[in-house]
Amino acid sequence: MLSYAILAPNPHNMQPWKAELGTPGEISISLDEQRLLPETDPFGRQILMGLGAFLELLSMAAATISYRAKVTLFPNGTPGEYLDGRRMARLVMEEDSGALVDPLFEQVLKRRTDRRAYDVSRRVTDSEIAALGSAATVYDVKFGVVADARLDAIKEIARKAWYNELTSEGPMMESVRVLRVGTKEINAHRDGIVIDDPLVVMLEKVGLFDRSSMPAADSQAVMAQVAEFDRITAATPGYLWIVTEGNSRRQQVEAGSAYVRTNLAGTAINLSMHPNQQALQEFAEVAEQYAAIHNLLDAPKPRYTIQMLARIGHVQSEAGSVPPAPRRGLSAQLS
Repeated sequence: MLSYAILAPNPHNMQPWKAELGTPGEISISLDEQRLLPETDPFGRQILMGLGAFLELLSMAAATISYRAKVTLFPNGTPGEYLDGRRMARLVMEEDSGALVDPLFEQVLKRRTDRRAYDVSRRVTDSEIAALGSAATVYDVKFGVVADARLDAIKEIARKAWYNELTSEGPMMESVRVLRVGTKEINAHRDGIVIDDPLVVMLEKVGLFDRSSMPAADSQAVMAQVAEFDRITAATPGYLWIVTEGNSRRQQVEAGSAYVRTNLAGTAINLSMHPNQQALQEFAEVAEQYAAIHNLLDAPKPRYTIQMLARIGHVQSEAGSVPPAPRRGLSAQLS
């Protein structure tokens, strides 16, 4: 069950889960505090969304072997403003010969985050949106896809938030520290932000890709990332969003469960997704974009919280598939 759960999407692919199996018939999940993201995700909202996706896949996998995962969130108390290493979930595994296998489980090994350009001539259809919505709203979330007059405004907000993150030292260097450049580093760590672009790998090998200090805003490293983000943003026919009324820790977890379900439902109909969370992050440099996206999508704070914003669309038919993100392996995530 855990071998499927660790395939869950999670921020910066940090895979911060720790599973403890000391009590027969139970799984306890806590977080590795060294794998949190205090700069880009200071309150751990996105980390808990990743936990929600983890628990959703684990529960799906349990049903395939006639078990039901009875989940208790925060058995040692709900986290406060910041996350810590306490137990985040306790799962009691109960045999259930009548457990229904979720049809979405068939897509777990196929699910990807697809960061490529999408075909803007091919709009997301009403029937596709309905399929995603039915997958998401198993949980108490509001779901929608924007492919209307607001699309250009969302793209502009996303671009500004991305640029502000790239040019803010704390958030930028947090990401730089978990870059994995080239096959050797990727295989050694099997987490973080993977870069296998041949040019970057070559620059790294000859010592011209400096990860020790903050790059200048007008540097080639920053401007190349801006140009690439602009390119894929322009090639975006729609954005998916998931909103909760409130922003409790439980709602954050459930929003992550809802998102992975939409990702699986999209996989089943060849619909690609790519989270664009920069405008939803809670550090000072993106506060303007945070307010703007909430206002644009009629989800004013503090009543509502947009938990997920993701590009959505179809890649060109000849583009092929993207490889899975690396994972640290099951043994590395057992405590």
